[in-house]
Amino acid sequence: MKYVLVSGGVISGIGKGIIASSSGLLLKTTGLKVTAIKIDPYLNVDAGTLGPLEHGECFVLKDGGESDLDLGNYERYLNLNLTNENNITTGKIYKAVIERERRGDYIGRTVQVVPHITDAIQDWIQRVAKIPVDDSGEEPDVCIIELGGTVGDIESMPFVEALTQFRYKVGKGNMMNIHVSYVPVIHGEEKTKPTQHAIKQMRSAGLVPDLIACRCERALDEVTVQKIARSCQVEFEQVVTVRDIETIYQVPLLLEEQGLLARLREALLLDRLSIPPTLKQKGLNLWQLWKRTVVTKPYLEPLTIALVGKYIALPDSYLSVIKALEHSAMRCGRKLHLVWIDAEHLEDASLQNDPTTYHKAWSQLTVASGCIVPGGFGGRGVAGMVKAAKWARECKIPYLGICLGMQVAVIEAAENLCGLKGATSEEFDAHAQHRVVIFMPEGSKEIMGGTMRLGTKTTHFQAGSEWSKLRALYGGMTGMEERHRHRYEVNPDYIEQLEKAGLNFVGKDESGKRMEVVELKDHPFFVGVQAHPEFTSRVLAPSPTYLGFVAAATGCLDEIIRDIQQLKSTELVNGADNDVHF
Repeated sequence: MKYVLVSGGVISGIGKGIIASSSGLLLKTTGLKVTAIKIDPYLNVDAGTLGPLEHGECFVLKDGGESDLDLGNYERYLNLNLTNENNITTGKIYKAVIERERRGDYIGRTVQVVPHITDAIQDWIQRVAKIPVDDSGEEPDVCIIELGGTVGDIESMPFVEALTQFRYKVGKGNMMNIHVSYVPVIHGEEKTKPTQHAIKQMRSAGLVPDLIACRCERALDEVTVQKIARSCQVEFEQVVTVRDIETIYQVPLLLEEQGLLARLREALLLDRLSIPPTLKQKGLNLWQLWKRTVVTKPYLEPLTIALVGKYIALPDSYLSVIKALEHSAMRCGRKLHLVWIDAEHLEDASLQNDPTTYHKAWSQLTVASGCIVPGGFGGRGVAGMVKAAKWARECKIPYLGICLGMQVAVIEAAENLCGLKGATSEEFDAHAQHRVVIFMPEGSKEIMGGTMRLGTKTTHFQAGSEWSKLRALYGGMTGMEERHRHRYEVNPDYIEQLEKAGLNFVGKDESGKRMEVVELKDHPFFVGVQAHPEFTSRVLAPSPTYLGFVAAATGCLDEIIRDIQQLKSTELVNGADNDVHF
């Protein structure tokens, strides 16, 4: 097993996850099987209880694990299905060690950070690195490890010590450390001092940089690269520049141009590995397809999509939604122009308090080619989302409701099509007369972490739904598999009344009682899904749900559906196996 550690210095949030994913992709193009582990030094057991405005979105894995958003980057770039254990947190490690201590595994000994916590971290990495995560079902060849935060943080010290020991444990030629540092440009001058200090601190902690990836707004001057190499005691070839570029999907190309793959081959002794010719060819095909897909054509026509949400102050709150829209826009040959609209600004109260903001928000919504309402929790902004859904329904504008967005569409229909005044969700008003959305009976209102309906679930398309655009996008299959994360569901008592009013529940769970998909028949595209299909969207295989929405907004939905019908019997769809989605 080979390991690539990606650590960071100076500041966090400069793209370690993208560089880690890009490194994994380059390794995969050689025919190697790749997996990934993200280390988050916070004390939370998982990301399920973290606020989106503080930490970004919570990415849901196939097995229901609630994880850091970087695992979404790994899955999108590398076409993997990672597990809950691929996200290590301080909370998970300490919980495991304390449980062992309570069982008596350490009886008679003092349990300490070194060696017990550091050993637990190393054991976890070695065990999880062997878990098959791709369609081959085989043990991976290389494991990408991303250490969250920056080296020097107090909370990450046990992990740094564990990884320092781990490098010597796995032996020379089996581990490489890519250190990501930020090079600011101040008054036109590229400043190397922060990187010099970061590398000095890194070395003092025990880690050794095999390659320094310098993040900067522009390509670094050669003299700057030479200065960094000289000051940090590395060769000139061991410093690469990761400048801002048109799209993050071109980062692998940028790194390949600067010889990253050659550095990986050299440091990890990859030429000594035996790779079957079929896998080598598969890797070459992957690289060619990636380059064809991500190198955008000049002067693409823009596509304006309005995202009506409640966490727009931090776009990372909707990271997978953004990426799924980007994947679909690339497939449709358009350049995505995403307009962020705070749902509260669409409400009547906003008209009274801030008319300028109100009219600006409605102006942005009404000129968009499509409207998407993503998931969320709590009642703030829901009235604005309902108004957006009503506008999309009445004006025949493509609409996609995700999780809460589906429930919003149901509430809007209950109010305006069924005449159920005051219709709402139990989440917002537990005593309302018409609670068309209710708390799921198997959920827990006392314990918050890990108690939602999580992970991949099968949605069954109902008899008589052959007309459904969404069903056609899934190749006319009888079901679809997507990941879920919710506590509330559509109230079964109102289904008959809603369907008589024209709202069609074309997808349900295996019991037939839980509503999964709602769709309007006489509409260009009006779909609500209880699942989060953005979590399974891939760069080379866009989510069918999102692809349909973007295609409808673009005007090429019929063409996309025809393509899917022609390809559904073949082995590949957009470069990915059918079982990515079905």
